[in-house]
Order: sequence, then structure tokens, then C-alpha cells
Amino acid sequence: MSKKNRDKNKKFKIETIEDKWKYEIASELGLLDKVIKDGWGALTAKETGRIGGLITVRKKKMKKEKNQKQ
Repeated sequence: MSKKNRDKNKKFKIETIEDKWKYEIASELGLLDKVIKDGWGALTAKETGRIGGLITVRKKKMKKEKNQKQ
């Protein structure tokens, strides 16, 4: 994807809870500066997998809490 198209798509993206968690987790892992400077593509597969794994943990926790309230 060209830079022009990538920037255009960013303008219309609706931020989800997962997007917020991505930035939050990257910050917790000390990767936020790298992401801001070079973008998500600069992360290694290990770093990306760690972020994805922690997002999954949070989703499961949120779902469990929701089920307990019902």
C-alpha cells in the first residue's frame, strides 16, 4: 500500500477497544516509542505476537466479567 493510501485510510478508521489496547500494551512493554517513530511494521514477529496474546487475554477477561454480571 502506498503511503498516500495508508494515510488516507487512517483518517477514516474507527478506533476500537482493540486499537486502544494495542497502544496501551505497546506502552506497557516499552514499545510505544518504536511504534510511534517507525510504525507497527517495525515490530518483530515476537513483539507483535506478545501484543496480540495480551489482547486475547484481555478479551477473555472482559467476556468472563460480562458473563458473571448476568
